[in-house]
Amino acid sequence: MLGYLQNLFEALDLTSLQDALLRTAAILLCLSVHETCHGLAALALGDPTAKARHRLSLNPLRHIDWLGLAMMFAAGFGWAKPVPVDPRYFKNPKGGMAVTALAGPASNLVLAVLAMAASRAIYLWAPYSPFWAATFDFCLYTVAPLSIGLGVFNLLPFPPLDGSKVAAALLPDRLYVQWMRYERYGMVILLAVAFLGWGGGVINRAVMWVYRLLFNLIY
Repeated sequence: MLGYLQNLFEALDLTSLQDALLRTAAILLCLSVHETCHGLAALALGDPTAKARHRLSLNPLRHIDWLGLAMMFAAGFGWAKPVPVDPRYFKNPKGGMAVTALAGPASNLVLAVLAMAASRAIYLWAPYSPFWAATFDFCLYTVAPLSIGLGVFNLLPFPPLDGSKVAAALLPDRLYVQWMRYERYGMVILLAVAFLGWGGGVINRAVMWVYRLLFNLIY
């Protein structure tokens, strides 16, 4: 029995397992930062709903939507539980929703910059060791591209993504109400588009363009 367990352990691809764990950690970090910043932006504009429901936290368990997390692995995009926002607290409801929506993608771009800056600091000053090498790879090749991808994807002007709320703020009130009604159907359409593979190449090129731009600025 002991010999069987030893052979089984030796057969495990520990590198792949480590990569999967690091990718999961990066996804949870990116989603948690994204949703927390939605709540912080809403709070700054006068809406305490997210704070009252304990969503101003980097604890991923407060934000995980398990289907959305699975989609991050299966389809390359996913989502967390939306942070509750009550636009009635905003002086300008449409503008407040737009700013709150933009806070998520903006936070992902900031997180990507911080991850790249951390990798740059490790490259320049940390003595070589397996720990620092793994941290460098995690920051530069896992957190940064995933965070950029989440930010870019959410900027698409398609309900219920953040970009749709920004686009909706430019619409007249009558059209705004109609636009927001279609949010419930948008996710179904997005899932179908993801599985059919439509638009993936364009999004990937946009992500790589932003990644290279930030890389050239930081390195």
